[in-house]
Formats: sequence, structure tokens, C-alpha cells
Amino acid sequence: MNEPNDNTAPRGPRGWWASPPRSGMQRIISPWEYRHLRAVARVRIAAGIVLAGLGAVTLVGGSFTTKAVGWAMLFLAAAAGSFAWAAWDLAIARSASAGT
Repeated sequence: MNEPNDNTAPRGPRGWWASPPRSGMQRIISPWEYRHLRAVARVRIAAGIVLAGLGAVTLVGGSFTTKAVGWAMLFLAAAAGSFAWAAWDLAIARSASAGT
């Protein structure tokens, strides 16, 4: 008559963060982003291309002055970070099982 509650879903205000169940470094990725890793990686690659373009335009447009080189380095560092994060997202997406 009274069946035990088999619901093992996490409860509380942060319970949604645990679905779908993930392990390791994948836990720092938001659930929505985790479910759409390839699309998010494509957006990050596009943002990296835009940032690299901004860095090139800043460097050439600023005639290679010290200030232009500084700004270009900032844009290019952000582009490198964007590309690295996209590669990490794609690596996680490739390592996920086919059923998920």
C-alpha cells in the first residue's frame, strides 16, 4: 500500500544543478550548457574568431604603437581563451556516451 519513495533526485534550491548527473570538471558547466555543448562550442569559436579579428585590426590600425599592441594582446588572449574553452567543450561532448 504505502510504497517507499524511490525518488533519488536531489532536493533543495540547487537540486536542478545536479541533473543530468555529471562527474569531475563537468560539474562546473551549467546544465543547459551541458545539454548543448556542441552549439555552445560553436558560439565560442565564432566569438574567438571575432576577437582575433579585433586584435588584428587594432594592431594594424594602431600602427603597432605600444598602446595598440597592448589592446591587441588583450583581444588575442581572450580569443585564445575562447578557443581553448571551445576545445574543452568539444572534448567533453566527444567523450560523452552515445546514449546521452
